Amino acid sequence: MALRFPAAATVAGTLLLTLLTGAAPAGAADSRSMSDEVTVSPTGVLGSDGTVTLSGTYRCSASGTVFVSSKLRAGAEEHGIGGSSAKCDGRRHSWTNRDTPRRSTLATGPAEVEATVMKLDTSSGLPMPKLLATQRQFITLVAENG
Repeated sequence: MALRFPAAATVAGTLLLTLLTGAAPAGAADSRSMSDEVTVSPTGVLGSDGTVTLSGTYRCSASGTVFVSSKLRAGAEEHGIGGSSAKCDGRRHSWTNRDTPRRSTLATGPAEVEATVMKLDTSSGLPMPKLLATQRQFITLVAENG
């Protein structure tokens, strides 16, 4: 099920994920489950209306509210590309996120995608993001139906 977030929430979430993935304390990766993983398909789709579609697979075993988010970097541009809920049952599932970035000059060609599986951890009383898996991969954006 795809979720649509207001632009401000998407930006805030992307910034928070960037901070979490870039500033994780030493040993933080050791606390992640070995069965949690996310992959990125080597090709993304750029629609004629500017809509970007990214996809891949994930596997997780966490309970609670879990999401797969994705971020696209192409040239000097960086865009959060949607988010989708995740079913964590230890099995591999596919994910697809799509969004139409505003004020974008995206074109077909090389890009980089970062996909993240994140759980909302409420053990502190407040819902805080907990990184379960992340993957960065270079992809090629191709034209829709092309």
